[in-house]
Amino acid sequence: MASWWRCPSSFPRPDAQRQGRRAERGALWLLRWHGLRLVYRNYRTRGGEIDLVMRDGDDLVFVEVRYRARADFGTGADSVDIGKRARIIDTAHHFLAQHADESCRRCRFDVVSVTKRNYRRQYHWIQDAFQL
Repeated sequence: MASWWRCPSSFPRPDAQRQGRRAERGALWLLRWHGLRLVYRNYRTRGGEIDLVMRDGDDLVFVEVRYRARADFGTGADSVDIGKRARIIDTAHHFLAQHADESCRRCRFDVVSVTKRNYRRQYHWIQDAFQL
Protein backbone atom coordinates (compact mmCIF):
# COMPACT_ATOMS: atom_id res chain seq x y z
CA MET A 1 0.00 0.00 0.00
CA ALA A 2 1.37 3.41 -0.96
CA SER A 3 2.06 5.88 1.81
CA TRP A 4 1.41 9.13 -0.02
CA TRP A 5 0.54 10.87 3.24
CA ARG A 6 4.08 10.44 4.55
CA CYS A 7 5.79 12.42 1.81
CA PRO A 8 4.54 16.02 1.34
CA SER A 9 5.88 16.19 -2.22
CA SER A 10 3.60 13.33 -3.25
CA PHE A 11 0.37 14.86 -1.95
CA PRO A 12 -2.34 15.01 -4.60
CA ARG A 13 -2.32 18.44 -6.25
CA PRO A 14 -5.52 20.50 -6.20
CA ASP A 15 -7.60 20.29 -9.32
CA ALA A 16 -6.67 23.01 -11.85
CA GLN A 17 -10.29 23.79 -12.65
CA ARG A 18 -11.07 24.30 -8.98
CA GLN A 19 -8.11 26.67 -8.67
CA GLY A 20 -9.32 28.55 -11.75
CA ARG A 21 -12.84 28.91 -10.33
CA ARG A 22 -11.40 30.14 -7.03
CA ALA A 23 -9.30 32.72 -8.91
CA GLU A 24 -12.41 33.86 -10.82
CA ARG A 25 -14.36 34.27 -7.58
CA GLY A 26 -11.54 36.35 -6.12
CA ALA A 27 -11.32 38.47 -9.28
CA LEU A 28 -15.09 39.02 -9.19
CA TRP A 29 -14.85 40.16 -5.57
CA LEU A 30 -11.99 42.55 -6.45
CA LEU A 31 -13.88 44.09 -9.37
CA ARG A 32 -17.09 44.47 -7.35
CA TRP A 33 -15.08 46.13 -4.59
CA HIS A 34 -13.95 48.66 -7.21
CA GLY A 35 -17.56 49.37 -8.18
CA LEU A 36 -18.07 47.17 -11.25
CA ARG A 37 -21.32 45.24 -11.60
CA LEU A 38 -21.59 41.67 -12.87
CA VAL A 39 -23.55 41.23 -16.11
CA TYR A 40 -22.63 37.68 -17.10
CA ARG A 41 -20.29 34.98 -15.88
CA ASN A 42 -18.52 32.40 -18.09
CA TYR A 43 -20.09 33.43 -21.40
CA ARG A 44 -19.31 30.60 -23.83
CA THR A 45 -19.52 30.25 -27.59
CA ARG A 46 -18.13 27.66 -29.94
CA GLY A 47 -15.08 29.85 -30.48
CA GLY A 48 -14.22 30.82 -26.93
CA GLU A 49 -15.21 31.98 -23.48
CA ILE A 50 -15.23 35.24 -21.55
CA ASP A 51 -14.78 34.73 -17.83
CA LEU A 52 -16.62 37.84 -16.64
CA VAL A 53 -18.71 40.49 -18.36
CA MET A 54 -18.98 43.54 -16.09
CA ARG A 55 -20.37 47.07 -16.13
CA ASP A 56 -18.22 50.03 -15.17
CA GLY A 57 -20.60 52.97 -15.43
CA ASP A 58 -21.64 53.08 -19.10
CA ASP A 59 -18.71 50.89 -20.18
CA LEU A 60 -19.07 47.18 -20.81
CA VAL A 61 -15.97 45.34 -19.59
CA PHE A 62 -14.92 41.90 -20.83
CA VAL A 63 -12.60 40.33 -18.27
CA GLU A 64 -10.16 37.46 -18.75
CA VAL A 65 -8.96 35.89 -15.48
CA ARG A 66 -5.62 34.05 -15.67
CA TYR A 67 -4.26 31.98 -12.78
CA ARG A 68 -0.70 30.79 -12.32
CA ALA A 69 0.39 28.68 -9.37
CA ARG A 70 3.97 29.89 -9.93
CA ALA A 71 5.43 32.87 -11.74
CA ASP A 72 8.45 30.95 -13.05
CA PHE A 73 7.13 31.05 -16.60
CA GLY A 74 5.55 34.50 -16.44
CA THR A 75 2.36 35.88 -15.01
CA GLY A 76 -1.14 35.00 -16.08
CA ALA A 77 -1.32 38.21 -18.10
CA ASP A 78 1.71 37.09 -20.10
CA SER A 79 -0.28 34.07 -21.30
CA VAL A 80 -2.91 36.20 -23.05
CA ASP A 81 -1.28 36.04 -26.46
CA ILE A 82 -2.57 37.33 -29.79
CA GLY A 83 -4.56 34.14 -30.44
CA LYS A 84 -6.30 34.31 -27.06
CA ARG A 85 -7.04 38.01 -27.61
CA ALA A 86 -8.61 37.25 -30.99
CA ARG A 87 -10.86 34.57 -29.43
CA ILE A 88 -11.92 36.95 -26.64
CA ILE A 89 -12.72 39.71 -29.15
CA ASP A 90 -14.73 37.31 -31.35
CA THR A 91 -16.66 36.10 -28.30
CA ALA A 92 -17.30 39.71 -27.25
CA HIS A 93 -18.74 40.46 -30.72
CA HIS A 94 -21.01 37.43 -30.32
CA PHE A 95 -22.09 38.61 -26.85
CA LEU A 96 -22.96 42.09 -28.17
CA ALA A 97 -24.95 40.60 -31.06
CA GLN A 98 -26.92 38.32 -28.72
CA HIS A 99 -27.46 40.91 -25.96
CA ALA A 100 -28.57 44.07 -27.74
CA ASP A 101 -30.08 45.30 -24.45
CA GLU A 102 -26.55 45.60 -23.05
CA SER A 103 -25.77 48.63 -25.18
CA CYS A 104 -22.71 50.58 -24.18
CA ARG A 105 -20.79 53.65 -25.20
CA ARG A 106 -17.50 51.86 -24.94
CA CYS A 107 -16.23 48.31 -24.58
CA ARG A 108 -13.08 47.51 -22.67
CA PHE A 109 -10.94 44.38 -22.35
CA ASP A 110 -9.36 43.84 -18.93
CA VAL A 111 -7.17 41.05 -17.58
CA VAL A 112 -6.98 39.98 -13.95
CA SER A 113 -3.77 38.07 -13.36
CA VAL A 114 -3.75 35.85 -10.28
CA THR A 115 -0.43 34.46 -9.04
CA LYS A 116 0.13 32.32 -5.98
CA ARG A 117 3.05 33.53 -3.87
CA ASN A 118 3.92 32.39 -0.37
CA TYR A 119 0.63 30.50 -0.08
CA ARG A 120 -1.38 33.65 -0.92
CA ARG A 121 -2.99 34.77 -4.12
CA GLN A 122 -1.92 38.11 -5.55
CA TYR A 123 -4.35 39.85 -7.89
CA HIS A 124 -3.20 42.29 -10.54
CA TRP A 125 -5.96 44.07 -12.47
CA ILE A 126 -4.91 45.41 -15.87
CA GLN A 127 -7.51 47.78 -17.27
CA ASP A 128 -7.65 48.22 -21.05
CA ALA A 129 -5.18 45.35 -21.43
CA PHE A 130 -5.74 45.24 -25.19
CA GLN A 131 -7.79 46.97 -27.88
CA LEU A 132 -9.95 45.85 -30.78
